Amino acid sequence: MATGRTHRPATRSRGIPEATVARLPLYLRALTALSERSVPTVSSEELAAAAGVNSAKLRKDFSYLGSYGTRGVGYDVEYLVYQISRELGLTQDWPVVIVGIGNLGAALANYGGFASRGFRVAALIDADPSMTGRPVAGIPVQHTDDLESIIEENGVSIGVIATPAGAAQQVCDRLVAAGVTSILNFAPTVLSVPDGVDVRKVDLSIELQILAFHEQRKAGEEPTGESAADTAPPAAPPAATVRRRTDGTEPGPDGDVPAVMPA
Repeated sequence: MATGRTHRPATRSRGIPEATVARLPLYLRALTALSERSVPTVSSEELAAAAGVNSAKLRKDFSYLGSYGTRGVGYDVEYLVYQISRELGLTQDWPVVIVGIGNLGAALANYGGFASRGFRVAALIDADPSMTGRPVAGIPVQHTDDLESIIEENGVSIGVIATPAGAAQQVCDRLVAAGVTSILNFAPTVLSVPDGVDVRKVDLSIELQILAFHEQRKAGEEPTGESAADTAPPAAPPAATVRRRTDGTEPGPDGDVPAVMPA
């Protein structure tokens, strides 16, 4: 099996739009579930619904891969799994290093989804000397002093940053200088990288804030069960009709005594 340094995905050279590339993992996840249930074929409508997109967009995306399906039959599930996996570069081994082995880094190291998608965690790196040698997910943690040699020895081109924000840029710079060309950033900061280096950012707090915005909007739109008449402010009392006497005076409260006595 080839390693990550010997081959790069062909999506750019083939002119596949970035939006389509971003949807390919969604299709692959849905197709993998179908494959595990031994479903041989799937229609564009069924697959689009499972992936959360519309069928016209799905067919357009697959046209970039040269896959058009068969009228009345649909798409061959196993072939599409292979085709998308190949396009995403998942038919080969991608060694990955995770830098920052705190709670998040340790959780990522223990995530089984990496290996099932062709990503092998080659090394865990942390700046804390007390972490050095400690096994996490069966892999001994190594110190950041050895970062460059670890990258070179393992042929790593993908790095995962799970450090605090203040350390992320320095770690990023060292990864790039050592030859890493793709970075998955979990640190809550924006990284600056040179041309030719791809960065994908995952910020859970931002996603939660977006959800909070939508929840607030939904709460504001919910009906209260009260009619407009119930919530409208009380109307002002009607103005009294005042009739003037022929002598210019106004009647008093009792009608007989003028409100303003003549001089």
